[in-house]
Amino acid sequence: MVGAGPAGVAAAVMAASLNLRTMVVEASSVGGKLHRIGALENVPGNWSTGPQLADALAADLARLEKAGRCTVVQALAAEVSGHEYRAELALGDGRVLTANFIVVATGVTDLAPADAGWITASAEFSAPPLWRATPQDLTARTYVLGADRPLGTWLRAHQDVTTTLHVLCPPADAYKAAEVEADGRIRLVPISHAAITKPTYGGGWTVEVEGSDGTKTTYAATSVLNNLGNKPAAVAGLVSGNDGYCPPDKQHRRIRIAGDLRSARYQRITTAQGSGAEAVLAYYYDITLSHAGGIR
Repeated sequence: MVGAGPAGVAAAVMAASLNLRTMVVEASSVGGKLHRIGALENVPGNWSTGPQLADALAADLARLEKAGRCTVVQALAAEVSGHEYRAELALGDGRVLTANFIVVATGVTDLAPADAGWITASAEFSAPPLWRATPQDLTARTYVLGADRPLGTWLRAHQDVTTTLHVLCPPADAYKAAEVEADGRIRLVPISHAAITKPTYGGGWTVEVEGSDGTKTTYAATSVLNNLGNKPAAVAGLVSGNDGYCPPDKQHRRIRIAGDLRSARYQRITTAQGSGAEAVLAYYYDITLSHAGGIR
């Protein structure tokens, strides 16, 4: 298993239950981006925050290790490859691990303003991530870049906040914005482009937005927060689509994709867990039901 987020840990638990020998490779901490999530409401198990669930996943892996059913290796995964009778994982330190099959669940990483084609900004511009912002950081002129789903998570974690967030929403985020548009603390600003510069006098930022009809409007922002969303954290060797995500059905038969790495539209904790377990089950049924010449 590559990655110890919800998908990778679910895959390890499923593999252990099927008596499959498992190794989990994780570059940082168990739980991954769960540590940033301040409130959970769509995950079974009565978890109220992401860190609580991350701790539970770490406990699951510790239990499997203690029972001798799993080995956890802290290392950076560099490249995967599938071959006729094996799969290989090259690590950043030069080691190469060999397995019958590999589940890749490396998830996603944050987009920066420079990654967004609809934003131009001066060289000195920087935007702290929304998920790090506290209610005290907000002002009446706080602008948010993008309407990605962490916006809803942040609002649930800070239900007492009454400050309005002005959210710049490009067309690609419209379906995500639908989840929070009824929240009175949100003012959605549909745009096709945004130019952010430092004003000649005073602090903050000047935000010039262009609507779909070409109309331009300029706002004075005291602060700008980054909520642009994610980009796939794919390792080398995977087959990716035009959007950078890695369709499971396009990979080598010994390499399975699970979690957020599959698609931008299914980035949910519960779907990640299900996909991790399913990836292992699919392999298990391949090896138990296949005839001569099948996957072994």
